[in-house]
Amino acid sequence: MNNRAGSFLWNLRQFSTLVPTNRTMRLYPFGFSRPKIAYSNWNPRNLLVSDFGNGVQSSIRCLFQDALIFRSGDNFQTKGIGTETVLTVDRLLCPRRLSFDSKHSLDPDDGLKKITVHHKASGEDVLSKETKPTPVNYKNLSQKCSSLSDVLDTFSEGPTFPSSNYFSAMWIIAKRMSDDQKRVEKQLMFNHPAFNQLCKQMMRESKIMHYDHLLFSLHAIVKLGIPQNTLLVQTLLRVVQERINECDEKCLSVLSALLEAMEPCKNVDVLRAGLRILADQQVWKIERVFTLQAVIRCVGKDAPIALKRKLEMKALRELDRFSDLNSQYMFEALAAMNYRSITILDECSKMVIGNIHGCPFKVLISILQSCRDLRYRNLDLFKGIADYVATTIDIWKLKQVLFLLILFENLGFRHTDLMDLFMKKVIADPASLNMKSIICILHVYSSLNHVYKCQTSEFQEVMASSLTGYLHHISSENLLNAVCSFCLMNHFPMALINPLLQKDVINELLISGDERNAQKLRILAACLKLDISCHMAEDLEPPPLLSSALYPNVKVADALSSLLGEGYFSKNIQLPHNYHIDFEVRMDINRSQVLPFSDVVTSAADIQRVAVLCVPRSTYCLDLAHPRGFLAMKLRHLKVMGFHVILVHNWEVERLEMKDVLTYLKTKLYSTEGFLPADVNLQSTC
Repeated sequence: MNNRAGSFLWNLRQFSTLVPTNRTMRLYPFGFSRPKIAYSNWNPRNLLVSDFGNGVQSSIRCLFQDALIFRSGDNFQTKGIGTETVLTVDRLLCPRRLSFDSKHSLDPDDGLKKITVHHKASGEDVLSKETKPTPVNYKNLSQKCSSLSDVLDTFSEGPTFPSSNYFSAMWIIAKRMSDDQKRVEKQLMFNHPAFNQLCKQMMRESKIMHYDHLLFSLHAIVKLGIPQNTLLVQTLLRVVQERINECDEKCLSVLSALLEAMEPCKNVDVLRAGLRILADQQVWKIERVFTLQAVIRCVGKDAPIALKRKLEMKALRELDRFSDLNSQYMFEALAAMNYRSITILDECSKMVIGNIHGCPFKVLISILQSCRDLRYRNLDLFKGIADYVATTIDIWKLKQVLFLLILFENLGFRHTDLMDLFMKKVIADPASLNMKSIICILHVYSSLNHVYKCQTSEFQEVMASSLTGYLHHISSENLLNAVCSFCLMNHFPMALINPLLQKDVINELLISGDERNAQKLRILAACLKLDISCHMAEDLEPPPLLSSALYPNVKVADALSSLLGEGYFSKNIQLPHNYHIDFEVRMDINRSQVLPFSDVVTSAADIQRVAVLCVPRSTYCLDLAHPRGFLAMKLRHLKVMGFHVILVHNWEVERLEMKDVLTYLKTKLYSTEGFLPADVNLQSTC
């Protein structure tokens, strides 16, 4: 007899001496044995050690080198209820169900005598209907039960394998409930006597259940609101880590959704790192677009750039297979990964525009939020969304349209038709707006510098009147924001301004140390002084703006030097009210020649002071044809101070050669079209 067979028989004899024969056990279809009454402190990790010492088992199932031996007391066959106890040496728990109607034999390698065991089940066998619980289907369970406690009651009546079905059923039921009902049911679930037993059984079965069941159950547990720092969640996370190599495409999708729903912690971070490795290895094998998008969302913003590019290439390959839903969700997926793929976004934008009537409100919001996060500007996409909302504005709530307008303002997009229609609805029903909505509307319209000449005055009066009703409830900061918006729109409701000019209110705003509050107070002071010459502006003394080094556009400075010569222009001019201009040029009243700064000016009426402002893209709306609120106010105030203003677009100058810059500036200086009209901030749509 060789060493392997000898070792086997020696172990068999040792087990036989350890196991008493005076207790009877039932075999349950979980794949392991237990007493008829389940002990709450049962742990599969103690099966190999503590159970033998306590003498609970009455027989043994030994798995050594593919050999299977049954022993019960001194005989190989018993009558009545089967008294076998299952023990696996290579794995703690075995999910496979045993069949006692089959033959089991031992075939040793070195001619060991063949042992054949026949075990016939009687009428009271362990697999009879009386002792074999019917497996529970989570879909049927969720339909049969109306509450989370009903599921736990079903579990307590007869637990079945796997326990994941109970958690999945509870999550399906919870999704059908209202928020208040869900809150009450979750509390009842935590207090249910069977909940603790279900959690323990879930931890015991986690190593043997199918990997997708494990992921589905953990996802349901997280969604049910079970705290993430509990032993249950952390144990399942560790098991998911250990078995991550079992992950196929379906599991990859579930794992991505699971990680997306969890808060960062050490085990989650480790699991996310494992997902990135899996994604890097299996990206070319992914067949479903939704799985690919789930992985893109889950890998995170700090994923390696090589992995992001690989996922981008895979998405580009699958573009022809994108459905309308795929194109809509691709924006959110790329934003979650913080990766701006212009090609993918452009193609998805075309599909969204083509199927804009099939986009729900939440999807439109998600697309615009993703474009904002990715700094992706697509005029055609924004115009398509705005046209659709303007056409169907009667089916939308005012708050929904306002939410879209806020996102458009973040993107710098101004759609005149939609904003005009919204203005009319606000004028017709101002009572439907609360204080927060009024402040948001004022911010959007002032930031985008939208003026509708036919009804602008009425709109401003309605907004001011509505906000006046909230004076006893509004905070000082919100009042400052609203008044600053009115100032940008060149409207000054004194009923709102007077409370703001109180010394205690100003001190409250400045004591916080927020520079934004100080800047808004400077805007208010400048508007009161320049626009309406209000004497109250003298009492308003905001802190001075800290001076910082300013560097004018070098290309424009060189061009002016070549075109006019030194001494004929000045640069970096600081004006009252914290205004700054890049260059100043003095010309005669007919604008036929440039005057040197060395000449003594006898009368201001004999010259024209020309302010040359070099402005970036951000000071304009997205179409680059309409100045935004702060620039429009600055132009208005410069005109009050006696300047004619020339706007030089930095993005245009940067792409021109020097000779073209000279022609550009010469046209701006000497052409009548070069100066801005007095009402540059007003655009009539009547």
